[in-house]
Amino acid sequence: MKYQLLALISALALAGCATTSGPDGALAGVESREARTGLEAKAHAPAVIPQGPMSAIKSSEVSSQSVAALEPPSDMWVRIRRGFAMPPLENDLVHQQEQWYAQRPDYLQRMTDRSRKYLFHIVEELERRNMPTELALLPFIESAFNPQAVSSARAAGMWQFMPATGNTFNLKQNIFRDDRRSVLDSTRAALDYLQKLYGMFGDWHLALAAYNWGEGNVTRAIARNQRAGLGTGYADLNLPNETRNYVPKLQAVKNIIANPEQFNAELPLINNHPYFQSVTLERDMDVAVAAHLADIEVDDFKALNPQLNRPVILAAGTPQILLPWDNAAVFKRNFDAYNEGKFATWTAWSAPATMTVAEAARRTSMSEADIRAINSIPPRMLIKAGSVLIVPRTGAGQLDVTSHVADNAQLSLAPEIVTRRTFVRAGRHDSVASIAQRYRLTPHQVAEWNDVGTSAAFRKGQQVVLFLTVRNNVAQAAPRVVVRGNAVKTVVARSVAKSARAPAKAAPRAPVKAAPHHAPVPAKKRH
Repeated sequence: MKYQLLALISALALAGCATTSGPDGALAGVESREARTGLEAKAHAPAVIPQGPMSAIKSSEVSSQSVAALEPPSDMWVRIRRGFAMPPLENDLVHQQEQWYAQRPDYLQRMTDRSRKYLFHIVEELERRNMPTELALLPFIESAFNPQAVSSARAAGMWQFMPATGNTFNLKQNIFRDDRRSVLDSTRAALDYLQKLYGMFGDWHLALAAYNWGEGNVTRAIARNQRAGLGTGYADLNLPNETRNYVPKLQAVKNIIANPEQFNAELPLINNHPYFQSVTLERDMDVAVAAHLADIEVDDFKALNPQLNRPVILAAGTPQILLPWDNAAVFKRNFDAYNEGKFATWTAWSAPATMTVAEAARRTSMSEADIRAINSIPPRMLIKAGSVLIVPRTGAGQLDVTSHVADNAQLSLAPEIVTRRTFVRAGRHDSVASIAQRYRLTPHQVAEWNDVGTSAAFRKGQQVVLFLTVRNNVAQAAPRVVVRGNAVKTVVARSVAKSARAPAKAAPRAPVKAAPHHAPVPAKKRH
């Protein structure tokens, strides 16, 4: 047995001499593209675990076995390079994109520096799922690693999720938070989606095209080529320009990360260590208080928690916050010792009925300007019944917001309908019913305004009092506005004039201009 052990040690020593690691962790002497491609193909091969009793390795077996590295990668760039596993793409579009990035070193520096907060987590998730680490570079293409990025088509976050696709992958979007911007939730959803697309197409380039253009569009493009007897690979499909350049952009960034010296690029040092920790939130808490307890700037807090739409974090909706690694312990210690006042000075309030902003301000003891500012309410808008607003807490004993409100709160607005006292002359056969029908009112309204019964008839030439909407003196279609997070969406809905009796000598009011109903912007993003 002793001799077998000595033989094993000698064989391993010989293998270690034959296969050495270079400064970047790559195998020394492997410089050709073919060899690198072979390494990429083996990047995710399952580990070989010896079974049974130990035995000496024969000399003929030494050269066929590699030695596992005993040290972890020195930084994140080395770790990412080791996990490259996609087939390379080589064409003129890739070279054009390489030149574009190489000619903008400041832009490349800003992107890579911004990524330092998020790369470790993304690579960890990719390796856990056995996915190619090139996908960790995809936010460079999608958002330049800006979690607050919003496209003209309303895609949001690092991974640029459209609202509908975000809902499909359980990314909550309400007045308190937009999980399309969440570092943890959006990364989970993006990798779920990419795995789904790879399962559909069996090709990472086609999966990426579908991520950008939509799975239905790619499926139809493949079907068209099949009918025409053409190839069905990424390079064979008839794609829109943005999608045709999408994978070449990723390949260009991959090439720069793989060999920055070739492109005169300087990559910032990003340690192979978690940048942040997840901390459980036990109470509703103001964003400013959370940053104070963690001893970090509010902007740094928001960079790790970009999903928060309002100045308060609801523990029931966002039970975990992200903090820089060393500051997580500081937060816990300061939270336990905190005695400077309330954790949260803001809470949620549900409007019991449709009301003006002034009425909502009166009920919540706020100024009209403050309630508009904190809830992003435009001028001349009514707050619809059931809408949830952020308002000050009334006392230290007020309960935290429930999970139902934290997960489902929406703010719905509608243009305020302004009426004006108007006189019309009755015709020969006019009655309360005919006047009401003509002006799109109810008989009850016309009767009440003129102190008559709902079945009464008017004399020819008699003046009839009506309260009509200002625009064209008739009730017209008006837009309804729904606020989700910080976005305002305009939807056409029919408005009805107020039925309450107006003062007899009410002064005319200026017309109200409703928010315009813009045509939708053509969406570049489809997912």
